[in-house]
Amino acid sequence: MSAVPPAASRRRHVVVAFTAAAMFLAYTDRVNLAVAAVAMREQLHWSQSVKGLVLAGFFIGYFLFQVASGSLAQRFGGKRVLGLAVLWWSLFTLLTPPAARLSVAALIAARIGLGLGEAAVVPASYELFSRWVPLAERARALAGFLGGIPLGQIVGLVATAYFTARLGWPMSFYVFGALGLLWAAAFARGVRNSPAADRDVSVAERALLPAPVSGTAAPMPWRVLLGSPLVLSFIAAHFCHNWALYVLVSWLPSYFHEHLGLSMQQSGWYSALPWLANFLALQVGGGAADAAVARGAGPIGVRRALAATGLGAAALCLLSLPGAGSAHIALAIACATAGSIGLAAAGFTAVPLDITPRHAPMLIGLSNTLATIPGIVAVALTGWQLDVTHNYASTFVLSAAVAAAGALLLAASARARVPEL
Repeated sequence: MSAVPPAASRRRHVVVAFTAAAMFLAYTDRVNLAVAAVAMREQLHWSQSVKGLVLAGFFIGYFLFQVASGSLAQRFGGKRVLGLAVLWWSLFTLLTPPAARLSVAALIAARIGLGLGEAAVVPASYELFSRWVPLAERARALAGFLGGIPLGQIVGLVATAYFTARLGWPMSFYVFGALGLLWAAAFARGVRNSPAADRDVSVAERALLPAPVSGTAAPMPWRVLLGSPLVLSFIAAHFCHNWALYVLVSWLPSYFHEHLGLSMQQSGWYSALPWLANFLALQVGGGAADAAVARGAGPIGVRRALAATGLGAAALCLLSLPGAGSAHIALAIACATAGSIGLAAAGFTAVPLDITPRHAPMLIGLSNTLATIPGIVAVALTGWQLDVTHNYASTFVLSAAVAAAGALLLAASARARVPEL
């Protein structure tokens, strides 16, 4: 791995930090409803099925705009698309309380609008990474970026529990929405779309960065990519990872509060702690991946091993969660589950940049589109399962089966070749 010369600036780290902050805000704005919905359900007289539909509404918008946002990022630049996206979803966060008071349909519409904005955060950030992140730092940069997910969940869950208990459930939406507007203003002043446009990038740092892409953009090689067993296996891993992720994000607060009998604030803390394990696993996994690549290991093999190990471990943890005899045991298992899916994410997320940096925004957009289906299906299905069975066992067993399937598909692709583009 190339050492950074002393004279090298660190502007690339500023870019990564801003994208991580955007992801942090995305998840505070995404998970606050998971906590607030406990109080909203009681106040607004929702069934569990209605609550599931409200929680799933976000993922409809998130599903619809992934590939389109990747295309826009490639055409207009990641900075412009990401900045506008955060501004957009922050406004819908602020609109959530009045929409909820108006009707369930209005609230679902607001959540769809929120999802449309957040759909751009990953593709637009990948477009920036293709310009700003060297190969030797790729896994760590993505781990830092994705670290915004668990940190956003921790802050979102704990703060929303506090605001809901002390100031009422609407307050978290107003606070986090306002933070998004502040981020957008700072991002507009602090980041340039490419190193060539940033006068603060030193010659030494410029030498570390990816070579600028010249010429007109080549057509997206969809046929080659989607005909590759390797690419398909990593897309499948993304889908299976997100099934477990979205079930935990959306339903852990309810599990601790309604199933295990914790108070609102206790359920916020218990729901937040697993995401600390997730954050740590992401950083350890990203660092280990970069170190292995620096020692000469093939990047794709390293990513596959991490992703398969994480998904397999998550499956085992989820299978044991229904048998937890106390809140403390359930918390320990939830932490192990979240850590395992963090390890998996440290594996599969860098693959689009490994295979095709130029087209990574649209490839990750497609992968994230398909991986959003669990946010719609699994989250809404959980609400229905609870109304029918009145427990979480079937939800956790199904999530375990999906995670295990992802691990097996990755193992089956061990001999697949990187597509020639």
